[in-house]
Order: sequence, then structure tokens, then C-alpha cells
Amino acid sequence: MNPFHYSMNIQWDEDDQIFVVSVPELPGCMTHGRTYEEALQNAKEAIEGWIEVAKNEGWTIPAPKVAA
Repeated sequence: MNPFHYSMNIQWDEDDQIFVVSVPELPGCMTHGRTYEEALQNAKEAIEGWIEVAKNEGWTIPAPKVAA
């Protein structure tokens, strides 16, 4: 699965001065970065890690949402 096929919400956190990323399709999959690019790269790694754990644990892996 391509990690960039999953939806990502990227928001600026003024208090911590970081970009926070959540992946709605993958419960609990979140990360952050000091720059937008770093946050995006960390999100790719977080998605890959989430999927790897899901496979190892036998969890169902949700399909990416498709834009209509």
C-alpha cells in the first residue's frame, strides 16, 4: 500500500511550533514535524509503521479513502 494514498490532516500547533499530522483512516496514527516537509515525511513513516504493526498483529488494514 502506498502511504501517500491515505488522507492526512496537517495542522499548525502554535504552542509547540510544530506541524501535527493525523491519519483519519488509521486509528491512533499521528506524528509531527518542525517543518511541513518533515511532518509529511514523518507521516509517511508513521503510516508504514502502522501498517506493519497491523499486519504483524493480524488487524484489518483500512483502505485509503478515495475522493469522489
